[in-house]
Amino acid sequence: MMRTRARFAAALMGAALLALAATAVRADEAPVAVDTEGLQPLGPDWRDSNPYSGQPKAIEIGSSAFNQNCARCHGLEAISGGIAPDLRRLDNECAAEKDKAKQADCKKDTDGYFINTVRHGRSRNGAVYMPPFEGKLSQEAFWAIKSYLETRREKPLQ
Repeated sequence: MMRTRARFAAALMGAALLALAATAVRADEAPVAVDTEGLQPLGPDWRDSNPYSGQPKAIEIGSSAFNQNCARCHGLEAISGGIAPDLRRLDNECAAEKDKAKQADCKKDTDGYFINTVRHGRSRNGAVYMPPFEGKLSQEAFWAIKSYLETRREKPLQ
């Protein structure tokens, strides 16, 4: 009986590790192309805040782009399963800010953090936790994804 449980536990652990490995991000993995037709072109200079915030077309494009390119780590509909940060919490600090000017500054800071992270990725001690996406997806795609994430906020801005 104990051997059966031990084998079952080992098999379950092996299946879990296999599933985790199958969903792990590889730095050389090609992202799914994002069709940004219908969005205002942003040009070559990177914006430091989201120019598409609240735009329905950007949210629609961002939803599809997120679920095809980001959900494997950040979870379907941005509900993280624990592999990567839950992006619904990205703007939580801003939601607590009552002063509108300070809230706008907070959102701009968060936008800057977001765009820097998706452009350059994140690594620690040589391990890639998030690959860089600059040159793989357009600026328009990045900001459309951020527009979608704004609709998924855990604590909506007021």
